[in-house]
Amino acid sequence: MRRFLTLASLLLLPALVAAQSQPTAFIGATIYPISGPPIEDAMLIIQDGRIVEVGPIRTNLVGVQQVDVMGKVILPGLVDTHSHTGDGDGGDRSGPLHPDVRILDALDPRADSFERARAGGITTLNVMPGSGHLMSGQTAYLKLRDANTIEAMLFCDDPLTGVCGGMKMANGTNSLRGTNGFPGTRARSAAIVREMFYEAIAYRESGRADSAGTRDLGKEALLQILSGERRVHFHTHRHDDILTALRLGREFGFTPVLHHVSEGWRVADEIAAAGAPASIIVLDSPGGKLEARGLYIDTGAALERVGVDVAYHTDDYITDSRLFLRSAALGVRGGMSREAALESLTLAGARMLGLADRLGSLEPGKDADFILLSGDPFSVYTRVEQTWIEGTKVFDLANPEDRAYATGGYEAYRTSAADHED
Repeated sequence: MRRFLTLASLLLLPALVAAQSQPTAFIGATIYPISGPPIEDAMLIIQDGRIVEVGPIRTNLVGVQQVDVMGKVILPGLVDTHSHTGDGDGGDRSGPLHPDVRILDALDPRADSFERARAGGITTLNVMPGSGHLMSGQTAYLKLRDANTIEAMLFCDDPLTGVCGGMKMANGTNSLRGTNGFPGTRARSAAIVREMFYEAIAYRESGRADSAGTRDLGKEALLQILSGERRVHFHTHRHDDILTALRLGREFGFTPVLHHVSEGWRVADEIAAAGAPASIIVLDSPGGKLEARGLYIDTGAALERVGVDVAYHTDDYITDSRLFLRSAALGVRGGMSREAALESLTLAGARMLGLADRLGSLEPGKDADFILLSGDPFSVYTRVEQTWIEGTKVFDLANPEDRAYATGGYEAYRTSAADHED
């Protein structure tokens, strides 16, 4: 007869909290691999931070630690393609274009907002600079490991030489200021961006990009976009602004990941024809700016129908990271299929970050990033009970300290980093 461990007993097993040297099987849950249909009464086996096996329960589990998760639901770790957690900032008011600015230089790995994301089941983030610039800087792709340094959370090997994220671009209302070189019109916005890309091309052709003494880090970041090394994440709302973003991409040979796309339903065919993915948001309360007044919960369904790759994001604090599952649930209410909605929180986001070979689905060889839910992913009664990253548990609702981050109000996030120092 098999002997199972209760969920509470996991707190007593340091071997399960560290990366798994012994294989561990989570037994009895309904598993949504995303890459295939749901599997009832299934098992997930992990070892050394990777997924070893996903499928029906088998009995010959010799030498495998077994954990009883009967009646629970397991999903891949959630991927948030657009977040402002980490207490970072980007470009300043000295000008509208800051391609050399890196958000990673301003992020606090001990920020409580990362705890909020873990409590919501989020395991991977694209942390963005703000949208008050046409180009507010380089984003950072983060794995939400429990870390003391931002380097330990990055996907890139070396932040000094590697590409550690995308480039945040924006158009529309946010960047219209008319002072300090900022544009006063939408037409001037596009013109300024276009000029900077052509300056980067001239910089490359002059040979200065290969000379250490005359390097221009901003233009080199733009050249990474032109070569396909760095993805553009483009904040845009109105349908005409969406088309401008696509037009700039077509002119300079890149396909932007479109963010927000409040009026994407108006130009869904054009987005699909461009092959551009869309990272969208749901606002379930009144307020905001006029350019987002065309935002509806059926945008995901409209884009899904024409074949656009759709992900959701939080834009935290716009949507609290703890409520990320609710975004896709509202998408289902607006007509999106359950399959596409689940993918929009996981594998679609991983594709938009270029990380689908490691993340977004429960398949052998991928990172052991997963979440344990109390019930159906889209039920308002369902809670995120545990969040695991690379075989390490980083959130447990049964732990009183973790539970405070999951259930507390904003006062739970106002402690300083010093309060968490060892």
